[in-house]
Amino acid sequence: MNDSLTALLERAAQPGFEDWRRGIVRLGGCTNPVNLTGHGTTVDPATGEVLRSLNGRLLVACGNRRAVVCPTCARVYRGDTYHLIRAGLVGGKEVTEEVGGHPRVFATLTAPGFGPVHTRREGNGRLLACRPRPAKDRCPHGEPVGCHARHTENDARLGEPLCPHCYDYAGAVLWQAYAGALWHRFTLELRRELARRVGLSRSAFAKRVRLSYAKVAEYQRRGLIHFHAVIRLDGPDGPSTTPPTWATTELLADTLRSAAQRVRLRAVGAEVVGPHVLRFGAQVDVRPITAFGAEERLTPSAVAGYIAKYATKGAEAAGAVSGRIHHASELVALPLRRHVLRMAGACWWLGGLPEFEPLGLRRWAHMLGYGGHFTTKSRRYSTTLTALRTARATYRAGGTATVTVGQWRYTGRGYDPAGALIAASVRAEGDGHGAV
Repeated sequence: MNDSLTALLERAAQPGFEDWRRGIVRLGGCTNPVNLTGHGTTVDPATGEVLRSLNGRLLVACGNRRAVVCPTCARVYRGDTYHLIRAGLVGGKEVTEEVGGHPRVFATLTAPGFGPVHTRREGNGRLLACRPRPAKDRCPHGEPVGCHARHTENDARLGEPLCPHCYDYAGAVLWQAYAGALWHRFTLELRRELARRVGLSRSAFAKRVRLSYAKVAEYQRRGLIHFHAVIRLDGPDGPSTTPPTWATTELLADTLRSAAQRVRLRAVGAEVVGPHVLRFGAQVDVRPITAFGAEERLTPSAVAGYIAKYATKGAEAAGAVSGRIHHASELVALPLRRHVLRMAGACWWLGGLPEFEPLGLRRWAHMLGYGGHFTTKSRRYSTTLTALRTARATYRAGGTATVTVGQWRYTGRGYDPAGALIAASVRAEGDGHGAV
C-alpha cells in the first residue's frame, strides 16, 4: 500500500472527513490549488441569512488559464472564453441578438520576418520543399540560403533559422515586447482610416460607429506571436444599436488590411542594436463571419472555438517553458530547442541593459519577450469573464447571489498526499476513466 493511500485511509477515520473531501471535489481536480487560512461567512444579502461559515483551512482553485499548468482550470477558462466570444457574435449573456447582423470579420495579424526559418509548405494537396534555392547560394556566414526538405509536422527543424547568425534576434525580441502597443496603435489607425474613407472626422465617426473587438495571441513555431481577432462594427452605443448602412463588412475588411500595414513603432535602444521600426507582417488574413457554414467562411461557433482553444496556450506551444527564469544560469539547464534558447538569451541580455529596462525583458524571458495579455477585448464587445464566473457561482449556490466576508491568509499551494489522491480521482472521473 503506497503512502498516499495510507494517508487517505487515516484521514477517512478522522472527524470531518466528508466535509474535507467535498472541499477537494468542489475544485474539480485543480492540480495546484491555493491554500488559505482564516475564517469567512457566506450570507444571503437579501435576507441577511447566514448560509455557511468556514473557519480554518480553505482550498481555492488556482484559476490558471494555461492547460500545461492546470488542465482543469484551463478547461473552465476555455469554456468561459468560448461563451464570451460567441455572445459577441450571436447575442446572449445579456447581449442582444441584433448583434448577429452587424458587420464582423475574423482577422489574423502576423509578425514580420526576422530571418528565413524552416517551414512546412503545401500546394495542391502535396508537401512542397521548404525553401527551394540553388544549392550553391550561401549566406555571408557560409550557410545555405535554401532548404529542399519536405518537413513533416513533427520535424524538429520547423521554426529554426536557416542561419542563426543572420537571424535578427534583437529585432524579434523587441517586436514581442511591443506587440501589445502595436495592436493598440492598429485599433486607433483602423478607426482613423474608417472615418477618412467615409468622409467623417474622427469625432463625428465615433458618434455614429463603435469599433468592438476580442483577440487572442498565438505562438508560432518560430517563437513569435500573431493575433487572431473578431472585429465588429456597432452603432454608437455598442451591440444594442445598429451601425449606419455604409458600415459594411466589405468596408471593414478592406480598411483593416490597409490599417494593419500602416502601423509603425520605433523601438528603443537604436544605439545598442541598431534602429528597429516595428510593424505587422505582410500576411494579413481577413475573413467574414457568417451565420451559416460555407466553404472558406467561418461560423460564430467555429470562431469562438478557435479563439477559446488558443486562450489556454502559452509560449510552451513554441517550445518555451511555462515558469519564469530568475537567473542566467537557468538558461544552461532549460530543455529548450536552440532557437528558443537564443530568443530567451536575447531577452536576458537586452533586459540587463539600461536602455531596455522599461520593457521588462528579463521578467518575460520565458515568454520570449511577450508580456501582454493573451486574451483581451474592448469594453463593449460582449459580457465579461467576471460576469460569467459570478453567474456560475450563483448557479452553484442554488440560484441565490451570495456575499462572503471574512479574513484569509495565503499559506501555500498544492495538496497533502491524501488530498492529491482525491484530486487525481476527480480528474480521472472527469476524463471518463473512472474514480477511486
